[in-house]
Amino acid sequence: MTYWNFVRNAEQPEEIELRIEGEIVSDDDAWIYEWFDIPASTPNAFRQALSEHKGKNITVWIDSWGGDVFAAAGIYNALKEHKGKVTVKVDGKAVSAASMIAMAGDEVLMSPVSIMMIHNPWTGARGEAKDMRHMADVLDEVKETLINAYQAKTGLSRN
Repeated sequence: MTYWNFVRNAEQPEEIELRIEGEIVSDDDAWIYEWFDIPASTPNAFRQALSEHKGKNITVWIDSWGGDVFAAAGIYNALKEHKGKVTVKVDGKAVSAASMIAMAGDEVLMSPVSIMMIHNPWTGARGEAKDMRHMADVLDEVKETLINAYQAKTGLSRN
C-alpha cells in the first residue's frame, strides 16, 4: 500500500493534489509494510509516480508521523526537482522526517490546528563501544543534512 495518493483536479487538469499519510519507509523495508498491509511506500515508487505529472503544479497535503530520514530525503529531492509549483499544506501533522518533506514546498501553509515537529535524529545500534561512537558520528552528520533543508527553506541561522 502506498502512503501517498495523486488526485487530478477535474476543473484544472494542470493542478494535481498529493496526499501524504502514513509511514515513510526505505526501499529495502517496503516489503514488511506490504506484508502486513500497512500504508507505506518507498522513495523510488514515489519518484516514478511523480514523473507522470511533469510540469504540473502540485499541492502536497501532509499528515504523517514521519519515518526513515533517508527515504524522506529521496522524496524531498524528488519534489525539489519537480518542474511545476509545489505547495505544501500541513493538514494535521508533519512530524520528524515528514517535516523535511514539507521543506520541499515552494510555499508551505499550515492549518491553525496542525503541527510540525522537528527533533534530533535518532536510531538504534548494537555492537562494541567503537560501533556506538561511529553511530553517534553518523547521527551528527544526518543532523547537519536536516538543518540544510530547514535553513534553505526558512533562511534562519543554523542555530
